[in-house]
Amino acid sequence: MITVPTVETPRLILRAHRPSDKPAIFAAYADERFARFITREQRALTAEEAWRTAAVVPGSWALNGFGMWLVEERATGEPAGVVGPWEPEGWPAFEIGWTIFPPHWGKGYATEAAAASFAWVHATLGRDEVIHLIDPANHPSEAVARRLGSVRTEGRKDFPNGSVADIWRTRWEDFV
Repeated sequence: MITVPTVETPRLILRAHRPSDKPAIFAAYADERFARFITREQRALTAEEAWRTAAVVPGSWALNGFGMWLVEERATGEPAGVVGPWEPEGWPAFEIGWTIFPPHWGKGYATEAAAASFAWVHATLGRDEVIHLIDPANHPSEAVARRLGSVRTEGRKDFPNGSVADIWRTRWEDFV
């Protein structure tokens, strides 16, 4: 059995996914604005599709020993997003990714949670460098990357669905 560690910040708790998180996750995937940059389909998902997509994230903990956390808003206990380390097969490098659910946009949660994730990854896994794959049209995610000290590289990731992501890189020495 895999134990998912908990990471806390002043406003957030990064924790294992729970069955009670499904309504918030499904609502996010049903939102076209959210799904555009997150889903393989680049469109809102049905609950069935969202379940299949979302189940991969906690499965990474079992297969890789690391994965993305569910981000919980400390003040309300509400699920606010999914953030953390990610490296599925075929990925260009070890990533810290983020996605915040629409009701929580604009609060700085992506930056706060991604920074805590990188600190955990550095301390626990010894990683001094991570990437972030960001759709060139996703300007809010580019702003998060810049706040983390990231720089856009020359590389790009082409996905089978035709979408493209720029590769951003964060080095520990530029982060701290």
